[in-house]
Amino acid sequence: MSLSSTRSSDSTSRRRKTAEQSQDPSCVLDPHTSYNHEEIHDGLQETQLPDATHTPSPHHSLCPAAACASQHVCEASWEEIQSKRTIRVENEVEANKLVNNYRFGFRKWKSHVTARPFEDRSDVVKELYSELNVIKPHSGPGHFITCGNLVYVLLFGWWVSLAYFLVGILMFITVIGLPYGKLCWKLCCYFLWPFGNTIHEIGTTLRRCCEEAPDCECSVETVADSSSVLLPSATEGPAPEVPERPPRTPYWHRLSTYIWLLLGFPPLAVVHSLVCFVSWILVFTIPVSKMSAQTMSVILLLPPEDVLLSSSSHLKHQGYETRALLCCYHAANWYYYKYTVDGINVFAVNLLPLVIVALVIGYVDRENQFASSDVKFATAISSIIPLSYYIGMGIASIAAQSNFAVGAVVNATFGSITELTFYITALLRGHRGANPCLQEVVKAALTGTLLGCILFIPGICMIIGGLKHSEQRFNSRSAGVSSALLFISVGGVFAPTLFSKAYGNLVCDACTNATGGNGSSNASGPFVCHNCHYDLKNGTLFRDHIQPLVYTVSALLPAAYIIGLIFTLKTHSHIYNIHVGEGQETVHHGTVVHWSRWRSLLILIVATVLTSACADLATEHIQPILNQPNVSQYFIGVTVLAMVPEIPEIVNGIQFALQNNISLSLEVGRCIAVQVCMLQIPILVFFNAFCDVGFVLLFSDQHLWASIFSVILVNYIFMDGKSDYFQGTALVVVYLILLALYYFAPSPSGC
Repeated sequence: MSLSSTRSSDSTSRRRKTAEQSQDPSCVLDPHTSYNHEEIHDGLQETQLPDATHTPSPHHSLCPAAACASQHVCEASWEEIQSKRTIRVENEVEANKLVNNYRFGFRKWKSHVTARPFEDRSDVVKELYSELNVIKPHSGPGHFITCGNLVYVLLFGWWVSLAYFLVGILMFITVIGLPYGKLCWKLCCYFLWPFGNTIHEIGTTLRRCCEEAPDCECSVETVADSSSVLLPSATEGPAPEVPERPPRTPYWHRLSTYIWLLLGFPPLAVVHSLVCFVSWILVFTIPVSKMSAQTMSVILLLPPEDVLLSSSSHLKHQGYETRALLCCYHAANWYYYKYTVDGINVFAVNLLPLVIVALVIGYVDRENQFASSDVKFATAISSIIPLSYYIGMGIASIAAQSNFAVGAVVNATFGSITELTFYITALLRGHRGANPCLQEVVKAALTGTLLGCILFIPGICMIIGGLKHSEQRFNSRSAGVSSALLFISVGGVFAPTLFSKAYGNLVCDACTNATGGNGSSNASGPFVCHNCHYDLKNGTLFRDHIQPLVYTVSALLPAAYIIGLIFTLKTHSHIYNIHVGEGQETVHHGTVVHWSRWRSLLILIVATVLTSACADLATEHIQPILNQPNVSQYFIGVTVLAMVPEIPEIVNGIQFALQNNISLSLEVGRCIAVQVCMLQIPILVFFNAFCDVGFVLLFSDQHLWASIFSVILVNYIFMDGKSDYFQGTALVVVYLILLALYYFAPSPSGC
């Protein structure tokens, strides 16, 4: 796969394509048809990702059979367009990450692995990361009456204001804390409706800071200053002299300070901590969390005479220098779903404490006194979601900072670690507890992962992408490589099952004569048999034929995976021809990587250990879930256990589809499916060979035919290289039909 910053290849292809189109005027542009540019422009993050066409015209040429004199010319041009993608990025590390997204064997990752220059971000993004200390022009108080601000008053404002009112009364009772009582009553009115109002810091502290450190960010402002820190004065004129503050007792030499820190500050700190936690968990109210954190850590620790509150319309003070500490205009922002902390999405960060909760209630409360097994299972399985996200970020960070060989090894080892940890833990627990049901649950989870990655992930991405972009196109040639590997992998995984059904002996537990007699009363009559299965253990078929076949397939599948890596990364990398866009820097010495390679490796190891612990808890407390009489154990395996660890991948696929990059959306699911068949299942087979846990690579008929049908269907739909929401709907409907089959299917025998 090439990574080039030259302009010659792109310019040549554009000139050649333009010349071909000019020679054939019948190939007209259809402005009503939208093909996949794969030019990704994130309005919030201002990032342009892979551009599959990179043509001067915003539309592609259409060649109707009756109108186009040389249709093969247009088809050749389209194939040339499909074989070239242009990446526009800020630095080389980000370019490597995006190139890896198009490589076979690499999991697709949407989030940035490097910190982007803040000055280059959009105004919306800058607003997300602002510190709420900049005064902005506004039209008037009515501008702040929004739905989010009203919700703030109902959820937080009234009881925070009440807390300040009560603490103010307490400070007045102490007499010594009178200045803090006045401050609390001012803040009582402020936090009831803080929008548009400003809290300033005044006094000699700021002046002394600026005198001692002239280069600091603080600036001395006066009443007549019209900077962004202070509101502009009504009239222009010479700035009045700043009067001297009267001498005062140092902050830590006052008795009122200690009265405040003992009686007033602790309850308000608890209140603001609670507000900060709740508003952060809600994500969209993060401005309220920032406001509470700033108040608790800065404002409440200032001398009361240095805190000044001003309304949205005017600023009244005695001419002392001031600095805006807090100014909030909106309590909610719907774009906070894109907010990241050290490169990690805020939703994954918020779910991370769930891991600690799962470990505490799982390993401390062994007797289920405080939490039931159902709660422990739900908590443990949900905690795998943020851990999967951290593992994905670690893999992408290491691969982006390393060569493709290291990236391929990291993706092959850690890319399946979440699922393998759960499967191996379940098999070990089932073997120790002599519970064959867990083996069937693992097979159901494997099949559910295949079905979800083949049908649901591409389907939901095609629906969402099709609703926004009408019709999307993808590189059918590169998709054909993944499709071929998918056929090989699914066929290899289910080959032992087909072999056993072709040569195995069908044995039934109970057979009765159709007329009501037993099996010996009428040997020539019809029989009704129950619990029929192929007898594999009692004979030489499994030992001499099926088991060697399983080991052979398990050795060939990883070999095919390695050949696929060599094919796509070395010998035929032109199929995935990626170039760095014109005028873009390929080396940026000021690049700030969120996670270094060693930090990423450490996070991968820690996340893997935590995933093992959570998987152990999930398998320990899964039995009450499996014992539900109205739900098949197959259904639990193909849904909850299969798809919960893949939620980060589903989110990545949807984000790619929204940005008109349907190729990566489709590759997300196929990449996981190929890894399941070519890596995860062979690893389970060889693990069973060294540590016999009873795992046999033989699936039920429902798993067999559901998987084969899904592979055939998805390859049929992807034949034309186009996608829309109707095709996505067809895939999702088929997936839901298969889930219904599993829901109403009887549980495995013996469970």
